[in-house]
Amino acid sequence: MSQPRLIDGLQFARGAETLKGSLDLSWLPRLAEMRCVIQCLSYELRGRTDVQGRCWLQVSGDGALTLECQRCLKPVTFPLAFRAELLLAESEREIEAADDEFDRVLASKAMHVDRLVEDEVILALPMVPRHEQCSDGQGGTKVGKPSPFAELAKLKRIQ
Repeated sequence: MSQPRLIDGLQFARGAETLKGSLDLSWLPRLAEMRCVIQCLSYELRGRTDVQGRCWLQVSGDGALTLECQRCLKPVTFPLAFRAELLLAESEREIEAADDEFDRVLASKAMHVDRLVEDEVILALPMVPRHEQCSDGQGGTKVGKPSPFAELAKLKRIQ
């Protein structure tokens, strides 16, 4: 796994540079706090400018994470694929004054690639990670209460 790098955001975009690599969980503290386990996480960062001279960063990545299922609390594998276009802003005021749908990030001479990638990974995670079907660990039955409508249907058949 390569070590995270710093980039000069505006220079990176103006030079249409590209950076590829992979990240280790040790460089992604917020994901570690969320008890995510990264099986593999590769990323690509591309810079570009548009016809209006605005600077952009494209952050993309893929991999697999292990999260905690919110139903059974056992590990669940989550395949990850994300792509984001970020408009570089030169000041906080520019970000606050924006009234369009573009995602903006504050440009600096020392932008942490690992933080940019981690931000996008967090945004790509499911709000409630869970298995399609969970087992209770005792015979593979589905965890959870029976449907109240199924119970009513049973009562209707009895009468």
